[in-house]
Amino acid sequence: MANHYETLGVSQDASDEEIKRAYRKLARQLHPDLNPGEDTHEKFKAVTHAYEVLSDPDKRRNYDRTGDENGAAGGFGGGGFGGFSDIFDAFFGGGGSGRPQPKSRTQPGRDGLVRVPIDLVDAVQGKEVNITVSTAVVCSLCHGSCTEGDTQPVTCETCHGSGHIQRPVRSMLGDVMTLAECPACAGYGSRLVKPCPECSGEGRVREKAEKTIKIPAGVDTGTRIQLQGEGEAGPGGGPNGDLYLEISVRNHATFERIGNDLHATLSVPMTQAALGTEVKLETFDGDQELDIQPGTQSGETLTLTGLGVPSLRGGRRGDLKVTVNVETPKNLDENQRELLEKLAEARDEQFTQGKLAQRGFMSRLRDKFRG
Repeated sequence: MANHYETLGVSQDASDEEIKRAYRKLARQLHPDLNPGEDTHEKFKAVTHAYEVLSDPDKRRNYDRTGDENGAAGGFGGGGFGGFSDIFDAFFGGGGSGRPQPKSRTQPGRDGLVRVPIDLVDAVQGKEVNITVSTAVVCSLCHGSCTEGDTQPVTCETCHGSGHIQRPVRSMLGDVMTLAECPACAGYGSRLVKPCPECSGEGRVREKAEKTIKIPAGVDTGTRIQLQGEGEAGPGGGPNGDLYLEISVRNHATFERIGNDLHATLSVPMTQAALGTEVKLETFDGDQELDIQPGTQSGETLTLTGLGVPSLRGGRRGDLKVTVNVETPKNLDENQRELLEKLAEARDEQFTQGKLAQRGFMSRLRDKFRG
């Protein structure tokens, strides 16, 4: 291991001021921004590290006594521990496997959520919709590299690329060294000499994007459609997140959806319900003929098979169920009233006559058990 005094070009009994002056002089000569090159960069790191040790009174005292900059701090010197890093390894596994690593500038992008309102007919038939999303996309200038031109990030001089620094914390047991995120590089272990001017070194920019999305038949309110890789671009050229579409189906003036069935109410005059007729219905599948049988009662439900909503996972469609509402005529004129009276007389229907429907079998059975 290089001698820190020799690295700074000072004697072992140099004062703090002499050490500071020597470091400033060498730092100006070897700074990577002024003197690019791998050899110069390594020398600058060595000079900076030597100054960090010798400018700290405790570290310098330990270094002078043991020759090890990490020795004896907090009572562990000379006993086989090389300082905080080795203590960390002893508890969490050797070889540096337990040491916190610097953060990567390349991170996955976040997922996005867009709510898409559609009409009921779109849920039945499916549809392509155009949406506009505000999202993060890869910077077109640096293509996610975060730097301007061909420049590259340089190792942080403060943490020497680890992304963390040791910081003493006073406790009941004395000063304890802890690890904290390096404030100089924000934990990345490197810094950008020339950040991209377009994205400010993030590798992505925000913009509005137009997307054409296919809504499958069978969706319902609350259905979420996942579009892989259509979410935000990640920082530093990281992979895109996913985009989720949450469907909201508007209410329809005629049809109501219950499960995969469509329900509607059809009002017919009393005479048509009595005599029977065919009614043309306007559905999502075009006009359909509905057969009203003679004597159809109010509240009866007629079914048009396969004209409901398709299953989102495949399979048969639901049905269209039409509930008949028989309209009783109002405001009869004299002729109409006379005709109805003749009909009632022909059917032997008395105006004061009424008949309550019999209760069902199950109701009578319950009464026997209660009695």
